[in-house]
Amino acid sequence: MNDCRDPILQRIGIFPPLVWGYVGLLIFMIGDGVEAGFLSPFLVERGFSEGGAAMAFTAYGLTAAVAAWLSGALCDLWGPRKVMFAGWAIWTLFEVALLLAIVSGGRQTIVACYAMRGFGYPLFAFGFLVWITAVSPRARLGAAVGWYWFAFTGGLPTLGSLLASYTVPRIGAYSTLWLSLALVAMGGLIALIGVREPTGRRRLAPSQDNPLNTLFNSLTIAYQEPKLVMGCLVRVINTAPEFGFLVFLPGYFTKAVGFSLSEWLRLLSLMFASNILWNLLFGLLGDWFGWRRTVALCGCVGSAASVLLLYEIPGRFGAVFPLAAVAAVCYGATLAGYVPLSALMPSLTPKHKGAAMSMLNLGAGASVWVGPALVGLFLPRIGVAGMMWLFAALHLISGVLTSFLRLPAEDPLVSSPHADLIAETP
Repeated sequence: MNDCRDPILQRIGIFPPLVWGYVGLLIFMIGDGVEAGFLSPFLVERGFSEGGAAMAFTAYGLTAAVAAWLSGALCDLWGPRKVMFAGWAIWTLFEVALLLAIVSGGRQTIVACYAMRGFGYPLFAFGFLVWITAVSPRARLGAAVGWYWFAFTGGLPTLGSLLASYTVPRIGAYSTLWLSLALVAMGGLIALIGVREPTGRRRLAPSQDNPLNTLFNSLTIAYQEPKLVMGCLVRVINTAPEFGFLVFLPGYFTKAVGFSLSEWLRLLSLMFASNILWNLLFGLLGDWFGWRRTVALCGCVGSAASVLLLYEIPGRFGAVFPLAAVAAVCYGATLAGYVPLSALMPSLTPKHKGAAMSMLNLGAGASVWVGPALVGLFLPRIGVAGMMWLFAALHLISGVLTSFLRLPAEDPLVSSPHADLIAETP
């Protein structure tokens, strides 16, 4: 590993003092993502109905949404490092409780432990995202958040699912969940011990600010800056289909199309291998092509098209792995088109970055339950085809919302050589 002061890191968009945070985040999210491709059928095997599994995912998503919203405000109050530590501790504690409940507890206990664990990963992961936006140079912020999403989705679900595709057939699903706990514990320690950047070790809000006012501001900012509400909705739509897919696509691809579980997990890994590469590329592209334009064209419109490909290609050609892999890679790539939103949102309100990040993170967390909730509500009524068209329509709606996310004229970016592109309406 290069020294954290290595100028090579700066040139590629990583703020050098945060490099071990990126490494720790990747390992943490590998552990968190191990279960993504098999937890739904695993719960069904243990007596859950498909609707019950969807509701368990929804409960998890609700707590994740609350934690995601709190992450920005708590970073203002405590500092990102303490928020990350809280998320890491919550995840490990309730994962142990969940694993014990699977053996000896009832379904309600399993759902409760899983839901409580949902508070963990957003505090850890989004706490680090706030840290990045607080200290990374503005001119390279798009690249910095691109690397963040590169590490995030590199773990959840890309490498996590790939790991599970090999471990589940060999050591079983339950033992694989214990392996995920070990990875999360290791990744968290690497980030918490390895990152020594001082800004993230103290509260981000001014010391004279009242703590209750800081939390309240993360709510009132929605009324003061309606654009942030639109950005939050765009962020919800960004990954709501992804989390919805994890509920019903494993069953669709294995039962209706005819893939094996291992083949499905490898398709999922290819999907997000493409995603992690394009997370980085779209982060870099956004700094040049324009954050809003990249989100609208590459993310919103592109994802609407690729969602339909993900259904139509396997539906028409069956269990032909290379063709299904093309559709999966296309979806993973276009999903990454939303990456510059993480640079755009805090730039909409430069004086309230923590509150803006709370809104962004609220959208990210809400997508974890909105996707499964939509599946639980509509799948029995409109089927798999209807769900795919519904998700495609949502992506197009997010494109309309993105067109309103204009940067303020007084923002420092107007002095950037690419300010005309960054602030340009798609």
